[in-house]
Amino acid sequence: MEFTTRQFEIIEAAGKILTSSGVGGLTIKNLAKEMQFSESAIYRHFTSKEEIIVALLNYLADTTDKQLNDLDKTSSPEEKFIALFLEQFRFFKENPHFVVAVFSDGLMEANQRVNETILKIMNVKMKHLLPIILEGQKTKIFTNDISSSEIMHIVMGAFRLQMFKWRIANFQFDIDQNGEILIQSLLTLIKNK
Repeated sequence: MEFTTRQFEIIEAAGKILTSSGVGGLTIKNLAKEMQFSESAIYRHFTSKEEIIVALLNYLADTTDKQLNDLDKTSSPEEKFIALFLEQFRFFKENPHFVVAVFSDGLMEANQRVNETILKIMNVKMKHLLPIILEGQKTKIFTNDISSSEIMHIVMGAFRLQMFKWRIANFQFDIDQNGEILIQSLLTLIKNK
């Protein structure tokens, strides 16, 4: 998606509010105050709070896709697996507002359009993860005792749980350290002995 400079600034400000005040704090009134705009100025760029959230989530999906496309394709499946998750932990550490956007219960219940955009983010991740798992299984690095789709669900579920725990802990623990422990634990589970 292409955004104007002003739209991107609004998305960034929305992310800042999400991080500091949660979903309940993200209102057009608070956003206008943060931006030092009038509420009508916000509405010139986005028609609703929902549209801002969807734009933020679409930006996350597009950014994630680009970052994961840029990973080294010549590495082993295990190295690709590690790089994929390290990149995700790095990105979320630098941009915690996306964690708030994706892992806020009130946001996920908001409406179908928001849920579809969150699903788009998950599909982007699966698009990059599944070929790594398949390659790892084909080369006998990863187990074939569990189907590739089940490995993907286990891995993504563990990642989502880790990010959710970090979110509800108000980002107070070291996501890099915990992320590396998670990656090694997952590799222990999926690698051939």
